[in-house]
Amino acid sequence: MLDLARSEFILGGQKSGKSRRAEQLARDWLAADAAHEAVLIATAQPHDAEMRERIARHRAERAQRVPGLRTVEEPLALPEAIARESRPHRLVVVDCLTLWLTAVRMPMTAHFEQNTAQVGENWDGDAMLIEAIKAAPGPLVLVGNEIGLGVIPLGREVRSFVDELGRLNQWVAAACERVTLMVAGLPLTVKGRA
Repeated sequence: MLDLARSEFILGGQKSGKSRRAEQLARDWLAADAAHEAVLIATAQPHDAEMRERIARHRAERAQRVPGLRTVEEPLALPEAIARESRPHRLVVVDCLTLWLTAVRMPMTAHFEQNTAQVGENWDGDAMLIEAIKAAPGPLVLVGNEIGLGVIPLGREVRSFVDELGRLNQWVAAACERVTLMVAGLPLTVKGRA
């Protein structure tokens, strides 16, 4: 059984085991007490056929691995969703912060203008997210990608996004009790106790 922190930020590259660790924490939380609940706030959006298939596959696999984990889809209003879903007896898993930041900062939908209007130039969603993390009355597990370890991207927009995600990761790591870096399916404790 994994030891659950009040808040844990799980970082890693693609297919490093981030989501599996979050699911294991949810499975252990649910098994520890019949009164416990768990909810996953999913931030992915089905922009194309491959992504729709990926989301459907993840839903089916997650339902088998963690049957008691309820899913709420919220690609934009993440701080509000955390505040709405968090309870002392309910574990909230957010998967993932990278897709959320992509949706609000680099929207790829036909509703680009609507997203841009919602976000605005003076967007403070990152500050709102940190406040939601700190105020959550129940345990919280956040999943995000570490994408700053590779080559410097060629495009201005992509470089800006990598910078912004790096800053968000730092702020979330500072706000969380534990930070875990996943490498090849293995958890490395970066902050807090293992």
